[in-house]
Amino acid sequence: MSLASSLAPMAELALVAAAIEAAVGWPVPLYAAIGHPVTWIGALVARLDRSLNHEGDADRRRRLLGVVALLVLLTVTGAVAVALTGVVEALLPGVPGLVVLAVFAASLPAQRSLHAHVAAVADALDRGLDEGRRAVSMIVGRNPESLDEAGVARAAIESLAENFSDGVVAPLFWMAVGGLPGAALYKAANTADSMIGHRTDRHRAFGWAAARFDDLVNLPASRLAALWLVLAALVTPGARAGTALLTALCDARKHTSPNAGWPEAAMAGALGFALAGPRIYGDIRVDAATMGDGRRNLGPDDIRRALRLYRVALVVQILALAYLAFFLTAPS
Repeated sequence: MSLASSLAPMAELALVAAAIEAAVGWPVPLYAAIGHPVTWIGALVARLDRSLNHEGDADRRRRLLGVVALLVLLTVTGAVAVALTGVVEALLPGVPGLVVLAVFAASLPAQRSLHAHVAAVADALDRGLDEGRRAVSMIVGRNPESLDEAGVARAAIESLAENFSDGVVAPLFWMAVGGLPGAALYKAANTADSMIGHRTDRHRAFGWAAARFDDLVNLPASRLAALWLVLAALVTPGARAGTALLTALCDARKHTSPNAGWPEAAMAGALGFALAGPRIYGDIRVDAATMGDGRRNLGPDDIRRALRLYRVALVVQILALAYLAFFLTAPS
């Protein structure tokens, strides 16, 4: 069996899951009945943090126990996902099993919720700066009181670009590579990074493994996200694909993150913006490089321009999954 043939069923799962999530998200009745897989993962991360991360321990021990915590998290998550896949495929072969698995898999990408949260910032800014600050504080960690209107808009667009990579492209990429277990393992790693992968006194050592592993598993998706944005810019009115590509190639490596710079730079170049740069987290100023050399004075309409590019990039990703699932393996 060729590599393309072996990937086709998993790409098909990713395609159906992406379509379900874009259409309805995680169904409310299902959430009410069983919760959400990310909350289950988060509960396990929190329990491991409480059980293994003791502030009196030396950093070396805390780092080692952080590795143990990550391995336990990945083992449990992987085992559950493999077992669920096996049971569903055994009881419901063919299309019914695919649909059931896709419903569970649809909980892992965040296309719909990301769009809603970022659009809410644009709508809030229309009502005033204070409303915009409150809305953007729901999706970014920086101090909202330090942001003017342009700062709120840039923060929302940067969050859109970064989360397009790690919240949308990455889970679907790993689903296309490893099915439901691949996506679940990625989501576990990403959730662990968001909860304990911080440079605080409590988590600098314990969360080291989670942060480094998350950087590693996001490497392919961040480059793919930039590519999807470049391709989307080809057909989005007012966007510039060539500038998006050049900006990503020139500026992405200047970012403090090994991954976030790629989609941020691509979006900045596509839309003629200047993103990232210095920002304030709490009382700490971070002097970061700027992505792009366009306008920094952005507003709610610029957020909506970014959302339009994002929606086209989602279509590009769907087409890529459809090609892998149905056309790459078609007989010549």
